[in-house]
Amino acid sequence: MNCVFTDGYCNSTDGLQLFFRDYHSQLESTADPVICLPGLTRNSRDFHDLAFRLSQHRRVITTDLRGRGYSEYDPVRSNYHPAQYVADIWNLLHHLKISKVIVIGTSLGGWMAMIMAHEKPSAVAAVVMNDIGPELNPAGLARVQAGAGRLPPVANWDEAVEQTRRNYAVVFPDWPDSKWLYYAQTTYRQTANGGLDINLDRNVGVASRESVSGLQQDPWQLFDALLSIPLLVLRGEKSDLFSAATLEKMQLRKQDMTAVVVSNRGHAPYLDEPEALDAIEKFLDDQ
Repeated sequence: MNCVFTDGYCNSTDGLQLFFRDYHSQLESTADPVICLPGLTRNSRDFHDLAFRLSQHRRVITTDLRGRGYSEYDPVRSNYHPAQYVADIWNLLHHLKISKVIVIGTSLGGWMAMIMAHEKPSAVAAVVMNDIGPELNPAGLARVQAGAGRLPPVANWDEAVEQTRRNYAVVFPDWPDSKWLYYAQTTYRQTANGGLDINLDRNVGVASRESVSGLQQDPWQLFDALLSIPLLVLRGEKSDLFSAATLEKMQLRKQDMTAVVVSNRGHAPYLDEPEALDAIEKFLDDQ
């Protein structure tokens, strides 16, 4: 089947143009739509294959958070925090006339899902949290914070692939060369001088280091907003950010949640792994 999607922009309440992609279901469906929310330094293109696959049965929205991808950079660095990102998502859903949604969130996107459920539980039909929980491993958090927005510019795509592989090989140890090229293409953008630079505002990293987690509430209180909402949690087997112990605590707190460990993955699974895809599709089929 052909992939059918449209690209668009939605103006934030403070005037930024924020990019989204709308994958249209190719079947008449009353199923709740899905919105995919990326990690701290990532963007909507991480979800392209997943969105295409899921859109065979339901509408799927992907988006670039402010300062990432095709979205406009924010001149006010302090606006780069989860509460603002969530406000932007509510604004986007209003723009798209979507009143209830299933949220798939990777890392930062999973925190955003918890905030959304806390703020408007009736608007969140279900949640998939990818390699994130209410507690973060300090060593993994320090690594993420230290590297965010700091990849140096490169001269060409060969250098971009090599730098990408060097930084993320521990997360995706079995990827072929073709996969590394695509990941590099989603990580870098062409610059005016013909070189390549990371495809996000470097101030995103600065802001994350200044505010650490950026959460304004106790993370476990946010998690409790999911107690009455269907929840699937994925964890990378080798994740240094989301520990097995935290996953176990989440299961004790919400005993009806589904938990899946994605083998041979660090932080965070790409959601193209067979066990991740199978778990997501089965979970969505039940909603």
